Amino acid sequence: MELADDFTRYLRIEKRASERTVANYRDVLADFYASCFGKDKDAFEFGMISDAEALEVLTPQMIRGYIASGLENKRCARTLNLHLSALSTYCRFLMARDLLSSNPVSKVPRPKQEKNLPQFYTENSLENYFDASLEVCRRDLEENPEGKPMEPGAFARLRNRTMLLLLYSAGLRRAELCTLRQSNFDPHRKVLRVTGKGDKLREIPLPALICDELLLYLERNARQYPDNPEGLFFLTPKGLALYPAFVNNVVKSELSGTGGFTGKKAPHALRHSLATHLLNRGADLNSIKEILGHSSLAATQIYTHNSFEKLKDTYLTAHPRAKNRR
Repeated sequence: MELADDFTRYLRIEKRASERTVANYRDVLADFYASCFGKDKDAFEFGMISDAEALEVLTPQMIRGYIASGLENKRCARTLNLHLSALSTYCRFLMARDLLSSNPVSKVPRPKQEKNLPQFYTENSLENYFDASLEVCRRDLEENPEGKPMEPGAFARLRNRTMLLLLYSAGLRRAELCTLRQSNFDPHRKVLRVTGKGDKLREIPLPALICDELLLYLERNARQYPDNPEGLFFLTPKGLALYPAFVNNVVKSELSGTGGFTGKKAPHALRHSLATHLLNRGADLNSIKEILGHSSLAATQIYTHNSFEKLKDTYLTAHPRAKNRR
C-alpha cells in the first residue's frame, strides 16, 4: 500500500508535522484498515492490502461503523474525534491527488464529548514550590564553588527547577522544552525564541529575575557538560537530549515534594496555569494567544471558563444570601 507512505511523506515535507504526529496518523490509519478488513491491529501491516482496497473502504458507512465499534469498545469520544480528524486529513490528501471525489469523513457525525476545563495550579502553590526550591539551590550553589562542576544531585535540583521555571513562566509545551537550545535565549532583549507546532516561531518576553536565573543555570550547565555540540538548553544526566517521559518524571517528582498540588502533576498543567494566571491578572486573550503559540483564538478562549469558575466561587462565597438560611 503505497498510499500510506505517500501520506507520510506529505505530512513530513508539506505539512512539516512532527514525528509524533506522523506516528499518530499512521497508527490511526493502521487501526482503521485493520478494523475494516477484520485483522488484528498489532499484526497489521500496510502491505497486507492494495491501494485499490484502501480506497474502496473510504466511505461514510465504513467510517461510521469504525467509530461505532470504537464506542462499543469504550473508547472515549475525544480519542475517536482525533481519529476522525486524522482520517479527514488523509482523505483531503487523497482528494488533492484526484483519488477521492469528496471527503467521506464530513458525512460522519462526531461523538459528543464533555468539555473538560484545563487543569491548573494555584499561584500560591507554585510560589511555594519556587521559593522552597530556590532556597535549596542557593545552598547547593554555596557548597559548590565556582569554577568546578557541581555534585550530580545538586546540579539535578538546579536543572529540574529551571525546567519547571520555563514550563510555567514561558508557557512552553513539553516538546518545545525538549528541543530548546541555548541560542534561543536572548538575555539582552530578555526574550525566549521558541519553535512551536508547524515550525511557527514566537518570541516570549521574560522578566529580568528569570533571565538572571537562566544565565546562572547556563553558566553552571556549561561546566557540567562542556561537550554539548547541539547547544541544548537541558540534558539528561547522561548528557543526552531530553525526552517526554523524562520531563514527565521530573515534573511529577518536583511537585510531589511540595504541598498544595492536587490532581495530575504534568508539564502541560504548568502551561495551563500560566494562561489562567495571566487572564486572572488582566492580560488580554490575544496576548496570551501569542505567548502560548496558539493558531487560533478559539484555543485560548477555553481559559476564560477557568476564570469564570473562579469568579463564581468567589461570588458565591462572598454573597450575603449565598448561605442556606431558615
